[in-house]
Amino acid sequence: MSWELFVGLRYLRSRRSESFVSVITLISTLGVLLGVMVLTVALSIMTGFEQDLRSRILGLHPHLRVSKKIGNGLIEKPDEIVAAVRGDARVLDAAAVVQSQMLVSSGDYLIGVFARGVDPEVPSSLFGIKDYVTEGSLSDIGKRFDVEGSQLPGIMIGRELADKLLVERGDVIRLMSPRFSASPLGAMPRSRRFVVETLYNSGMLEYDSALVFMSLGDARALFGVGPIATGIEARLADPYQAPEVAAALNERIGMPYWVESWTDAHRNVFAALKLEKTAYFLILLLIILVAAFTIVSTLYMVVMEKRRDIAVLKTMGATDASIARVFVLKGLLIGGVGTFGGALVGFLGCLALARYHFIDLPPGVFYVSTLPVRIEASNFMMVTAASMVICFGACLFPAWKAARVVPVDVLRYE
Repeated sequence: MSWELFVGLRYLRSRRSESFVSVITLISTLGVLLGVMVLTVALSIMTGFEQDLRSRILGLHPHLRVSKKIGNGLIEKPDEIVAAVRGDARVLDAAAVVQSQMLVSSGDYLIGVFARGVDPEVPSSLFGIKDYVTEGSLSDIGKRFDVEGSQLPGIMIGRELADKLLVERGDVIRLMSPRFSASPLGAMPRSRRFVVETLYNSGMLEYDSALVFMSLGDARALFGVGPIATGIEARLADPYQAPEVAAALNERIGMPYWVESWTDAHRNVFAALKLEKTAYFLILLLIILVAAFTIVSTLYMVVMEKRRDIAVLKTMGATDASIARVFVLKGLLIGGVGTFGGALVGFLGCLALARYHFIDLPPGVFYVSTLPVRIEASNFMMVTAASMVICFGACLFPAWKAARVVPVDVLRYE
């Protein structure tokens, strides 16, 4: 152990007559500890929200989507595009989909929805949504059910939409397409009745109240079109490779088709979350900055009280750099204990939040019922590094003042 570190440790324990300095030292340590704890917990919660939102988006959206950008947007030969997408080794599966805005009615209620026609037999079509099914089964989508002598296809809707329509599982609803067909009364919108056989609840109100799933064949029949598709959806082995796979497929398939990854489709959402997370980090970092000012005041008072000791050390051969190092080490000891103590308390707090869920969120406001927490080492390392840098900066001025002490001026009257 160097003598600078030994002296720095010794100065952490003041004499009884200087107990005020010890109290300020304790307050400084607790201030840093509190700041680091709050910052690590806040970042873990923000990361948890981001991760939970990402998983829900991936449950309702494909990893990749191929659409046609020219003409009416219909893909006339979807099987060829599906084969081209499946040709990439990173793609697990791909399937054609038909989707459009529609009107759904039940009794006196009429609501606009976004209908998706999918193939329930293809895993990529309903891979993520299966985790949010609350009633019925995905296999019921497209099946025929006898209702008053009529064979009606099954459909899946969100719990929120079911509440708005006042329907439950087994009730009949009617979907109307924006496409018109000729009738004795003139052009009429195409419509068809469905049986609500499956309900899902993703917790995201905007989806649960406006997104319905039907079989691909029923969607084509409702639209009055043949074996076409409005898009091709694919699932990847690694969802985070979606941008690279999309770029590769764009080069392979070319215009008039365009491949879009899920990160591009929702880049505004994740950019906003990233900005919010950065803002929280900078704002809560001010707590550590305030605690750093108490470190400055503590060290400065120690310098003023230890001027005679500093002068004696200098007369014994200590250099200005050594004296400065004593107070830098003392400040880093205060900051280090507070930083690593705060990181430990923050980690334990995150574990408690993740396990016991003792903070409930108001239903209907958030898509989760309790605070989601995700512990990532990078968050703790970033906070620890930022805290130590701030504490190091707080040591510089008192250390400089200590190094400037002139032994002759201090010991002249001793």
